[in-house]
Amino acid sequence: MTDALQPDALNPRAAVRRMAPYSPPSGGREGKLRLDFNENTVGCSPRVIEALREYLTADHLSIYPEYAEVTRKLAGFFEVDRDEFVLSNGTDEAIQLLVNTFVEPGQEVLLLKPSYAMYRFYAELAGASVREIESDPDLSFPFDRFVDAIQPSTRAILIANPNNPTGASIGHDEIRAILEAAPQAAVLIDEAYFDFFSVSVLSWIRDYPNLFVSRTFSKVHGMAAMRCGCLFSCAENTRWIHKAQSPYSVNMLAAVAACAAVEDTEYRENYVAEVLAARKIVWDGLTRLGIRCFPTSANFILFYAGDRAIPIRDALRNCGVLVRDRSYEIPGCVRVTIGRKAQSERFLAELEKLWTRS
Repeated sequence: MTDALQPDALNPRAAVRRMAPYSPPSGGREGKLRLDFNENTVGCSPRVIEALREYLTADHLSIYPEYAEVTRKLAGFFEVDRDEFVLSNGTDEAIQLLVNTFVEPGQEVLLLKPSYAMYRFYAELAGASVREIESDPDLSFPFDRFVDAIQPSTRAILIANPNNPTGASIGHDEIRAILEAAPQAAVLIDEAYFDFFSVSVLSWIRDYPNLFVSRTFSKVHGMAAMRCGCLFSCAENTRWIHKAQSPYSVNMLAAVAACAAVEDTEYRENYVAEVLAARKIVWDGLTRLGIRCFPTSANFILFYAGDRAIPIRDALRNCGVLVRDRSYEIPGCVRVTIGRKAQSERFLAELEKLWTRS
């Protein structure tokens, strides 16, 4: 795409012209074993469906969203005050709100590479200066180099913990050191995969005024289509975030679904337990085939397929099994989402036939 201005045409901002388009391969997935987007592979809690059916009346749909009861329930679930979080249209809106609220055009946003693509996307869209720190050769978090890269000019630091697409994670000590090294920066710890990792800093939001934590309902709760998330921080920060947010950015169906989802503790715990058991099955199966896997704390495993990465992805798709090629950013690597045991065993069976083929 050229940066040149076109005569006699509307021209976008320079930041938009410079951006690379983001086009996830999301078409034609229905009816297949979807192990490519880290979604819940069995769907949401039955309580969510029941709540949506009860809410779907003409009267409810004709009223603009009213979030008071929703925020009360979610604040109780997350053990925060109602003024310590913002309900968002997925984690994506949370990222955009943080950048738009606290980063001026040209100011620095510090990221890990590779990581969730939307961090760079929204930073670039805001006209920020993006600086990325490469993961270590084994794809672990480059803690010393990352901390050394923090400068007084750094205005935001965006970290997924565990990281997507690598699965690497950091602990409390590392997060504390980053927060203390960057008091002038908005530090986001994206806990999208928290349920599979169980290390959280959500309770720290009153101790560190530069800390933001995000959670999503797209993963363990099985509500990716609803687009619902939360951004947590101290009350002073969330007041600024609310000021920058559209008043009705979260549709009421998503809010109702979120409340129903957090009430079904048994569903969530059972799904997490099965995913963790299936993760070991996949890890052991890949290892048995002589395939290198990268340590993971999430509901997915990144593995090295070399020059067979794209052919393996395509052959699995033809078998009805979807995985995600990541070789465009991590050469030779493929990411597989972990679901139920039977789904994982099917993936391994199909992969083994392909991998051992002469």
